[in-house]
Amino acid sequence: MKRIALLTFILCASVFSLHAEETRILSPDGLTYVDLRFEDGKLSYSAGYRTLVKAKKKGAAPDSIDVPMLLDSPLGVQTNVGDFSKDLIFNQSKKSEKPQSVNYYLRQAKQTNISTEYNEYYATFSLPNARRHGVQMLVDFRVFNNNIAYRYQFIQTGVTSALVVTSEASGFRFPTDATAFICPQSDPMIGWMRTKPSYEEGYIWDKPITTRSQYGHGWTFPCLFHEGDKGWVLISETGVTSNYCGSHLSDATPDGLFTIAFPMEGENNGFGSTGAQIGLATDKVSPNSSQAGVTPWRTITIGATLKPIVETTISWDVVEPLYEPSIDYKGSRNTWSWIIWQDPSINYDDQIKFIDLAAALGWEGCLIDGGWFQNIGREGMEKLFAYCKQKGVRPWVWYNSNGAWNDAPQCARQSMHNSIVRKQEMKWLQKHGVAGIKVDFFAGDKQETMRVYEGLLSDANDYGIQVICHGCTLPRGWERMYPNYCSSEAVLASENLYFSQGFCDMEARHACLHPFVRNTVASMEYGGTVLQKRLHKEPNKGNIRRTSDVFELGTAIAFQSSGQNFALTPMNLDESVTPKYQIEFMRKVPTCWDETRFIDGYPGKYVVLARRNGNDWYVCALNGEKEPLQVNVEVPMLAGKQVKWLDDANGEKQVTMDKRGTLKAQIPGESAVVLY
Repeated sequence: MKRIALLTFILCASVFSLHAEETRILSPDGLTYVDLRFEDGKLSYSAGYRTLVKAKKKGAAPDSIDVPMLLDSPLGVQTNVGDFSKDLIFNQSKKSEKPQSVNYYLRQAKQTNISTEYNEYYATFSLPNARRHGVQMLVDFRVFNNNIAYRYQFIQTGVTSALVVTSEASGFRFPTDATAFICPQSDPMIGWMRTKPSYEEGYIWDKPITTRSQYGHGWTFPCLFHEGDKGWVLISETGVTSNYCGSHLSDATPDGLFTIAFPMEGENNGFGSTGAQIGLATDKVSPNSSQAGVTPWRTITIGATLKPIVETTISWDVVEPLYEPSIDYKGSRNTWSWIIWQDPSINYDDQIKFIDLAAALGWEGCLIDGGWFQNIGREGMEKLFAYCKQKGVRPWVWYNSNGAWNDAPQCARQSMHNSIVRKQEMKWLQKHGVAGIKVDFFAGDKQETMRVYEGLLSDANDYGIQVICHGCTLPRGWERMYPNYCSSEAVLASENLYFSQGFCDMEARHACLHPFVRNTVASMEYGGTVLQKRLHKEPNKGNIRRTSDVFELGTAIAFQSSGQNFALTPMNLDESVTPKYQIEFMRKVPTCWDETRFIDGYPGKYVVLARRNGNDWYVCALNGEKEPLQVNVEVPMLAGKQVKWLDDANGEKQVTMDKRGTLKAQIPGESAVVLY
């Protein structure tokens, strides 16, 4: 894995003065820009893209015009030694002489071999009382094609070596006529057994940005904004470690400004600070990859179309692995009894049935969910582990995260909340060939909680165990930072199909939203692909699924997670229940992708998406609305190839694509076309 190349900089000490000054940072292709402004001791920025227009004179180079997407937005951080959002004194700045390259391999996300470039600019500032506390703030911007990332670093120049960040002034200002696809941050310690916030609220869809959030606490990352004909902006954050807290966006002000909001006091059962304590970097004035004194990256993806939004890799481009993988981790397709058969299925006999199902499908794993500790016991689990080995299936095991931050009663409890007990547990799991764990019921975004995530992942890697998080925060760059990290829920997921007919009625719309928002910045453990019409162990009971069968197959492509806990049951092996072509597709569909391409779509309405595994392309066209959808798009990766075409009217048919790879079809409401 190649590290980011060493940076070469030129000194730009005269860029800022005491008067209003601006500097422009362009992407390597010259089409994405950030304008950094320093005036009256305050720092702000604006951003957008440049569009080329035909030159007025024949033979001349094309002209460009700016398309502003983020208006003048504040920068800065409030700390215990001073407020670094005002009264700033400019020290120096540096700028890369040429684009810096990033090349890396990423096993468990939407693309494996990633190669990109950025231009970097950073500047340092101090406060009038700098001699007393001896701290400088460095503001670091990296501008990629269609992507921007910035963060702060605090540098020790005097006696202060530890800092407390209490809040941020960092903001994102939009024109007030923009609309948003965003999810509210919930109250702390509410919901079932006081397990929120867990990023499982309902989105607002294409609503004015000044819409007030349901609980009054703002909006969880990621946040998608639409500025009409100008295009789209996706805001998120990445690189959150045990050194900082997770953040979200405030509600917007009347003039369209969102700011970074820190966790609420009540999260984690009231334990831990709402800010962040960080150790400072040394007095070397440059971006420091050691994580000393740094905040997470704030990320901005900008596009005239949705293509840059769906295909972005910015979450991983600006972070680095925090440790080496202890083994060669693999993707996994898992059976999962709980999602349809629920709590009563967590018994020895039913788990045998789902292990057999995984073996029959040729899948890698079987997830044994909450309740195993009391219903099966350790001795019974060891027998199940041995049976898995006999069948060539790797077991995954559910755990409750809690020490003292929720009331969820499911066992096993008190096994993952501190390093001593979880290492004992992981030693047992490793001994019996367990591939991974699914840990549930986390407690918010405080730095204290981020320490739990990081400790859990690091300890699990020591024992060769992958980790899925459930009832949890958004993962922020973790696929690259923690090589045994698999996926996180952090979305209103498939379990709600069982609990609510209303959620079933909205399933198609949700499925056509997540590829543009939640799933574009990180892996999403949704747990879907239901291939029976009723959500129950008994075929004539339970909520009614509204989506078509091929739509459900399409979600196995549309939803990205290297570990997929699918909702198939032993019933699906009966051809009178599930046609053979559907099972054959599910036998083959991968969970790790080498490439992802956005073809067409609109959030919550429809999506046409292509993903590649090796030489094999999988394409889904999902209609999220109840009315028929006419699709006429080109999927050039399939041009001239013979493919399997799946739709609900014809089942499976062999099709030779034309020389453009045209996908032309009328798709009924809540239905789909799948090509592979």
